[in-house]
Amino acid sequence: MEKFQPNGLPVLIGSLPMDDHDEAVNLMLEHTPQIPLWIQLPVYKQEGMTAQFLPGFPGLVTVNDKSFIDTAVDDFDNQLLSFYEEYMAVTEGEKELEDSRFTLTAATARGFFTFLDRIETFDDTPAALKGQITGPITFGLGVTDQNCKAIFYNEQVRDAAVKLLALKARWQVRMLSKFKLPVIVFLDEPALAGFGSSAFIGMSREEVAACLDEVIGAVHDEGGLAGIHVCANSDWSVILDSRTDIVSFDAYSYFDKFILYPDHIKKFMESGGILAWGIVPTSNPDDIAKESVDSLAAAWQDQVQAVAALGIEPSKILAQSLITPSCGGGSLSLDLATKVLMLTKKVSETIRNQD
Repeated sequence: MEKFQPNGLPVLIGSLPMDDHDEAVNLMLEHTPQIPLWIQLPVYKQEGMTAQFLPGFPGLVTVNDKSFIDTAVDDFDNQLLSFYEEYMAVTEGEKELEDSRFTLTAATARGFFTFLDRIETFDDTPAALKGQITGPITFGLGVTDQNCKAIFYNEQVRDAAVKLLALKARWQVRMLSKFKLPVIVFLDEPALAGFGSSAFIGMSREEVAACLDEVIGAVHDEGGLAGIHVCANSDWSVILDSRTDIVSFDAYSYFDKFILYPDHIKKFMESGGILAWGIVPTSNPDDIAKESVDSLAAAWQDQVQAVAALGIEPSKILAQSLITPSCGGGSLSLDLATKVLMLTKKVSETIRNQD
């Protein structure tokens, strides 16, 4: 994979409040054509954060529109064995990834296939292509077993979940790499908001790091760049110390918390890491309504000065920066989501055109 330097380009997080995948691609291309991505439409239940990546999981059961992992079903051990046999066959080259359970399906990820069909029709050549997958912590806490217990706390089932996500991320990189462009895959990890607090008792730093690094490693193995997106506060040292290439954070609401990790930020930047600044608000409609391109660009410049004070040249910060919304826009009205896209585009243009 050729070296990718974002230089302040804009990119989206992934979801929009629409019900037409082609129209979603059109709206995305209107605002962020430099790094286009496939769009998730949460108006469809099957495109929910966990549902989208569940197919292929051993013990998967759906009852009354609720999916869970039934570890008590009679043949669960056989299903799990079959899963690991297929995983080993793929990773050892005995079975093609494209012909395995570790691909996305049109039933739950229609946006990916719509995007794939459209790439060759783009007017201009993008700087990179972006995919995304629910991160292993969010997935492991969001998916439950038959007793409504999060699968993260079942070590064997958690391991299967991480491996499922790792190869589905790797498959995305493989499919998108056919276009001979840098490929980025974000691990969306909203559940890491608040990591380090009492809410995460029973989950160690080492477990979190191992899960993240296994999925990131699969992206790297296929030649892609990996990002971790957390849309609130977290223990940023875990994320900055991981193998990730890109750290995506809510710069609008939580920069004051992020900058509390100066040594980790400096080390990450000095090693070539990219910061994806979620400077455009998405969580509060009033914030979206009141902000302008100028106000957000000025806020970003103030934040850059704070990072520069750690001993990093502002030009290096810009070279290693992406401009993004603070999170996806799937829960917003279409008017507000469109404004978010416009602000993302224009803030990026403004900072890239400043002397």
